[in-house]
Amino acid sequence: MPQQGIVAVILRFHHFYLTLQTSFFILSPRMITILFIGDVVGQPSLQGLLKAMPGLRERYAPHGIIVNGENIVDGKGLSDREATMLFQAGAHVITTGNHIWENWKSRPLLATNPLVLRPHNYPPENPGRGITTATIANGYRMGVIQVQGRTYMQTIDCPFKTLDAAIEEVSAETQIIIVDFHAEATGEKVALGYYADGRVSAVLGTHTHIQTADAQILPQGTAYITDVGMTGPAMSVLGMNIDVALNRFLLQTAHKYELGEGVTRISGVVLKIDDTTGKAHSIEPFVQPEFLQTGL
Repeated sequence: MPQQGIVAVILRFHHFYLTLQTSFFILSPRMITILFIGDVVGQPSLQGLLKAMPGLRERYAPHGIIVNGENIVDGKGLSDREATMLFQAGAHVITTGNHIWENWKSRPLLATNPLVLRPHNYPPENPGRGITTATIANGYRMGVIQVQGRTYMQTIDCPFKTLDAAIEEVSAETQIIIVDFHAEATGEKVALGYYADGRVSAVLGTHTHIQTADAQILPQGTAYITDVGMTGPAMSVLGMNIDVALNRFLLQTAHKYELGEGVTRISGVVLKIDDTTGKAHSIEPFVQPEFLQTGL
């Protein structure tokens, strides 16, 4: 083969290689990592989380961090002080829940900080809202929606229909959409997961404080778990002092809420999300320190 022909073949091969390499990088999704921390109960647990946050950020290298903080002030609500601590520690958005209304210090915070959410399906005359978008690492935009269930809870607006409008609003800005579904009934949570499947990146249950064993990617690409779990005192009943909880059940009368004791057990999930489609690639639940699997 003449020298010019050999050069032409080499150039064509090089062009094909560059085209293939460029196509690979274009088609290869970039994964966005989102860290979601379950319901933080009490000031000691907040301090425990703040102490652990550098290690969590080093371990998971999240682009975005969401924390449910509705139970921080003595189990009921949060104020600007606690929210500021969480934001300084790296949180991008704070979600809450039904207990946020039991602490009046929470209301000015909801009214003034759009990155602190309350369930969106409460009457709009209440302060705050349940939709936001936040700029996270590397300039990505993360949308967060919070709705609350109605089964065994307040008879507020329909979370399913509220979610429809919220998705439409948030998807105008980003395809990365995380839903915090604050609900009591597992069936209602599962139903909302399938209802939102393919339209949001993740549906993460909160409120019941016990991490469930059903983390999965739903058929249309939405990450789902019925409950992320609690970040609270290890020796407690859902964050409450054990003796107080027992008296409430045994005596069937009211007893003052007291926080439990022990080290802070942190519960959460780590999400990997395709930045171009908003579909979830994986969901990894974690608890630290882990529960003992054997006796002493």
